[in-house]
Amino acid sequence: MARILIIDDDPAMVSVISDICQERGHQTVACNSGQKAIENLVTHAPQLVISDLKMDKIGGLDILRECRELLPQTPVILITAYAKVESALEAMKLGAYDYITKPFKVDELQLTIQRALDNQSLVRENRNLRQLVKEKYRFESIIGTSSKMQSIYDLIAKVADTDSTILIQGESGTGKELVARALHFNSNRQHQPFVAINCSALPENLLESELFGHKKGSFTGAVQDKIGLFEEAELGTIFLDEVNSMAPALQTKLLRVLQERHIRRVGDTKSTPINVRVLAATNEGLLEKTKNGNFREDLYYRLAVIPVEMPPLRERTEDIPLLVAHFLQKNSAQTSTEAKKIDPKALEILQSYRWPGNVRELENAIERACALCDDGLIRVADLPPQALRNSGVVPTEQTAPMPVGQTLDEYIREQERRYIEETIKLNSGNRERAAKMLDISMATLYRKLELKRTAAAEKV
Repeated sequence: MARILIIDDDPAMVSVISDICQERGHQTVACNSGQKAIENLVTHAPQLVISDLKMDKIGGLDILRECRELLPQTPVILITAYAKVESALEAMKLGAYDYITKPFKVDELQLTIQRALDNQSLVRENRNLRQLVKEKYRFESIIGTSSKMQSIYDLIAKVADTDSTILIQGESGTGKELVARALHFNSNRQHQPFVAINCSALPENLLESELFGHKKGSFTGAVQDKIGLFEEAELGTIFLDEVNSMAPALQTKLLRVLQERHIRRVGDTKSTPINVRVLAATNEGLLEKTKNGNFREDLYYRLAVIPVEMPPLRERTEDIPLLVAHFLQKNSAQTSTEAKKIDPKALEILQSYRWPGNVRELENAIERACALCDDGLIRVADLPPQALRNSGVVPTEQTAPMPVGQTLDEYIREQERRYIEETIKLNSGNRERAAKMLDISMATLYRKLELKRTAAAEKV
């Protein structure tokens, strides 16, 4: 229940309001003068203030002003026998939560008190959530103390609060989206939407509608108007992941959006202005793609106003112990168990592996090891087979003879399929999560699994 400060120069009125509040279980602090009330604002820090408007020397508006200065989040309810529109408007302009006239009904006051406290609770919860999000995506949450990561921190700290378009480049699994979120949540747009889309996850026609929206009847299935992600991100940030996969026609449309800061929905004849910061990411060298004609050069330079190059994990192996400790703590929080420890020999093997899947692969490896280990200690045997093979340790499950007789393509497809199936098992059969872990689209996952059935059918 709440602590409520009640102020009125009529002791009988203070007693009545105190009784109403105490009936609901609230703690009350009573005052018969404005001066005493201001002192109690400091000493008691109430969650709600109820004050009479007209009092000698220091009135309700004076108390309201002091409360806004000392306790800006605390709601103030003003009560008066003089129901003038002018005084009500002034009170609301100064930040009063509500304005009640005497004589009031008990249930009316109780309802107003409850609404004020509920509103304060929501404001506090939203503030805490915003702070948690900002903490989660602060620059320090991008784990690493290597010189390459320090350079990344310095760069993104400088550009976070600008509106410059940024192209984040790096291999899959290096943390490009984490950087994009850090840029947004440390910018002046942090309280506005952050909208992310993987451009490789949808076919061209659906991606265009998803990005820019469409008008009713513009194509089969367009049964109503739909706003696109650019409009959803208004005043905030849109993150275009895997922008390198965007089809040429969409590249042209995106270029126009970046140049004109207007979007046009599919099937529409008019444009809509937008105020959106654009962040993009690519796991391929876009400059090379421009040279062979697979990506528009003018679009590349529009996106890469400020390029951020994420280093692969193999180039910052000194960060692996920090990352391992972070993922062990994360696993502990997710499973509500004590954090696992790791054998120094196992950590040495992790540091010697090249991590083609980068930080994402390391996180998956730690999650796997936490599930398999005994006694809360991750040992060498709990590490993924590929990391063990790299170190010269032969995993027991891999002692079967090599399938000599297959073509090289057949062997590669078979290993790829087995890896996909193991990843699906790791995700308890959830293919969508497995595709995200593998950093491939659902269509690619199904296609690669379909190759197995096709090959089996051909042999029959």
